[in-house]
Amino acid sequence: MKSAAQQLNNCSAKRSEQTSPAPSRLESAIGTVTDRLVASMRPDGFWQGRLASSALSTATAVSALCVAKEHGIGRESFESLIANGAAWLAAHQNADGGWGDTADSPSNLATTALCIAAFKLAEQHLAQTLPGCARAQARAREYAAGGGDDLPAALSAAYGKDRTFAVPILANCALAGIVPWQSIPRLPFELAALPQGWYKFLRLHVVSYALPALIAIGLLLDDRKNSRGPIRKLVRRLAQNAVLGKLETIQPSTGGFLEAIPLTSFVAMTIIPAFAGSGASASPAVRVARNCLDFIERSARSDGSWAIDSNLSVWLTTNAVKALDAAGKLHEIDTHATRRWIANRQYRAAHPYTNSPPGAWAWTHLDGGVPDTDDTSSAMLALLAVGEREAIPDGAQWLLNIQNKDGGWPTFCRGWGKLPFDQSSPDLTAHAMHALGAAGKAGAARDANVSRAIERGMDYLAGAQRDDGSWVPLWFGNQLAPGKINPVLGTSQVLAALAEMQPDCPMLEKSGAYLAGVQNDDGGWGAAEGITSTVEETALATAALARCARDADRNAVEKGIDYLLRRIENGTWHQQAPIGLYFARLWYSEELYPVIWTLEALGRARRNNVEVH
Repeated sequence: MKSAAQQLNNCSAKRSEQTSPAPSRLESAIGTVTDRLVASMRPDGFWQGRLASSALSTATAVSALCVAKEHGIGRESFESLIANGAAWLAAHQNADGGWGDTADSPSNLATTALCIAAFKLAEQHLAQTLPGCARAQARAREYAAGGGDDLPAALSAAYGKDRTFAVPILANCALAGIVPWQSIPRLPFELAALPQGWYKFLRLHVVSYALPALIAIGLLLDDRKNSRGPIRKLVRRLAQNAVLGKLETIQPSTGGFLEAIPLTSFVAMTIIPAFAGSGASASPAVRVARNCLDFIERSARSDGSWAIDSNLSVWLTTNAVKALDAAGKLHEIDTHATRRWIANRQYRAAHPYTNSPPGAWAWTHLDGGVPDTDDTSSAMLALLAVGEREAIPDGAQWLLNIQNKDGGWPTFCRGWGKLPFDQSSPDLTAHAMHALGAAGKAGAARDANVSRAIERGMDYLAGAQRDDGSWVPLWFGNQLAPGKINPVLGTSQVLAALAEMQPDCPMLEKSGAYLAGVQNDDGGWGAAEGITSTVEETALATAALARCARDADRNAVEKGIDYLLRRIENGTWHQQAPIGLYFARLWYSEELYPVIWTLEALGRARRNNVEVH
């Protein structure tokens, strides 16, 4: 029997429950999104996420496995992987007969050509068990025929001078007998034997991250096309051992170059036939190939597909920390474990792939990652949010060291080239400036160096701002927008950083007016005016405008928050859109992007007392 005191306490509790007001729409939404984000956290303090399955990745993986089987270095398990991959492709073919990079992407010639090649190489492994694959291949050929009879010319026109992706696609197609070897431009693999510091002077037609493909595909093309002239043959023969040694040295312990299925598959499918029959079973080429195949096999999903990369764990974790901080919800996680996990991901030695100095972070905790500006900036800001200072000075110095002459920041290395991922970009520049400014305020970077770098960065951003007030990002786009660019996302990223560093900056007013001017009638944002709203773009634009806390932007913020609340309330808020751009402009979506960015937008709105009805 309960005591009188217990009964009194129970009655008081019931009265309190009856009289306490129900949480507001905003508070209720913050709770819903926080719960989902925290629930997706791994026990050891980080977020791994899940990238969308990719037709392009699946096609290249199937091709690599088929080539391995053909040359006698495959395993029995490859048969089921090939069959399951082909079945997944057949089930996810678009209505027009082609494929896009993801299941939510419109068809494109490059991915469709790779799928046709995969089916062609897999024919002997499919037998009569998958008749749907034959139908899929026939429909795909009809789609590809619309691009003209000359596939090499069509791909060259699509990619221009950048051979980073066009040549691997053509090599894959040549292995399947779809295009002749003589139609494929050479890759100067012998240049990979030169010291890394020379690359920026060589004007290579491939970007820095594609060094494994340059070596592997270049060697195969050299074998199939026959080098002209005795001197050229001698130079290439002498370079062969050196570049193979370099390829083995830069292959990460996971086996996956950049943790990317397409790049790893291209290396495997070309290095195997280049050295087939050589009898050197323990050669660097064979070891590299086997490690690639191990990575491909481990990365296969239960439905038969492959994603574009293993994960974006560092990027997701640092963004999740910043979102929780913005929403006042850091207490919901073990910040000590997360702080330690992020700090331990910092590179403490020069990277063997890019020769990048210590101090930076890559996008993943796996060995195949490469240090880059965006992840280093995000890691620094996240660590500062959870009270970590020790790792910040080296990160700040790394950012200072790679600032380009034009005042902007590139992705990987300073001054490596003039192809897209080696150039300065507004989104990367603003992020780096934000991180350096925060490090300077925290006393973790030298004020004079930081101030000068930020000043130069501001000049770069002023020059990169378009006439309408927007900025175009490098690593994000939108498949529905003109030119497939994403000025809403780029402007949001730059605006958010500038609002923290220089709230009186004249560029803020113009960029804020741009965002407000392209907001859709439903309160959300797409990539540009008139483009269908997505949760990701709406969340980023809303958070950026809320960060500015300007009266002129308040109505747009309120409408953006209402859009997000309606999506949360009808259960569609966590549907991801393919707005991410991976290497070689491959599209992807990530299931945690809408979760993380929505939480930050809601938190920023609450901080600025945005009215929600």
